[in-house]
Amino acid sequence: MTTPRLEIALDVIEENARVLVDRLAPRGIRVTGVCKAGVGSAGVAAAMLGGGVSGLGDSRIENVTRLRDAGVDTSFTVIRSPALSQAEEIVRGADISLNTEPAVLRALSQAAVCQQTTHGVVLMVELGDLREGIGVDDVAGLVAVVEQLPGLVLLGLGTNLACQSGVVPDQRTMDELSGLVEQAEVSCRRALPVVSGGNSANLEWALSTRDVGRIDELRLGESILLGTEPLHRRPIDGLGTGAFALVGEVIEVKTKPSQAWGELAQTAFGARAPRRAGGHVRQAIVALGRQDVDPDGLTAIAGIEVLGSSSDHLVLDVGDHDVAVGQELVFGLDYSALVRAMTSPYVSRVERGARTLGRVGTRRLARERPPPRVRMDADVEVGHADS
Repeated sequence: MTTPRLEIALDVIEENARVLVDRLAPRGIRVTGVCKAGVGSAGVAAAMLGGGVSGLGDSRIENVTRLRDAGVDTSFTVIRSPALSQAEEIVRGADISLNTEPAVLRALSQAAVCQQTTHGVVLMVELGDLREGIGVDDVAGLVAVVEQLPGLVLLGLGTNLACQSGVVPDQRTMDELSGLVEQAEVSCRRALPVVSGGNSANLEWALSTRDVGRIDELRLGESILLGTEPLHRRPIDGLGTGAFALVGEVIEVKTKPSQAWGELAQTAFGARAPRRAGGHVRQAIVALGRQDVDPDGLTAIAGIEVLGSSSDHLVLDVGDHDVAVGQELVFGLDYSALVRAMTSPYVSRVERGARTLGRVGTRRLARERPPPRVRMDADVEVGHADS
């Protein structure tokens, strides 16, 4: 097989989704599976749906289109605030979008009317993380705007924490969101079916609090894909952490001094090489670089240390490991490394236990029953991320 490549265990993703769905269901919280790191991988999407998520979320409408074309039939939510220039495409491809801007809402309304359809809207509220969101005092006004726009239906409110500033979701912020939803319902004189409390960072709160209030949805990506929580990057009990492995090929093995010599300035990517102890190291170079992955997010096997990287080279201290040119080395990835590797056109993907796609899932928000199970096939090499 070609290198570098990502090896993806779809059964681990499916089981992680199932565990989280089962844990949250008794609390009245459904799961939207965030598959944006899959970059349109139908196998990853099908694994999430097989685990029982109620729908899929993605930040890029291009990925949603790929999944639709691959036969994935479920409710799709665009989880990044829509670009004004993509309003028509988003209405055509997605069922729901998360919004903050009146101008974009008007464009979505116009697109929905032209396409003779209805588009669902969740208004995102700023509760401290300083990424997307309208101010608390502006919620009532924007609710009124959506209610007056043809072709749009207000489904509810949502928020996002921990991504931009690392703000931890807690009872206070979730109670505030619940209160805002109740105020919005008084204004529009109907119940709102979506109260989207946040992402994988919300899991500790959601599974430990005595009262989830009105929160009835979480948008989960990292926890399903990697089995970790994003606040401290710790493994979540009962979840698998081995769904993804990055495989690279060794292209050089030499014993070299541990410290560079000559006058030192910036490296290719602006940093300065760290000072190291004297002596020599057994150094290997793997054909991986910053065009392929975020090297800071890689975990090597015990006894191997990542010394540095450039665009195309990953430099390792392999210690006592018997490493030879042509050998393949396997690395674990955090979320940053996973997203970069999945996006790189130079990294191929092999999905193990690939699913045969048909009509996977259902295009609705309700959670009365899980999506239908679909058949497992042999390993499938799905090519590069841009294919």
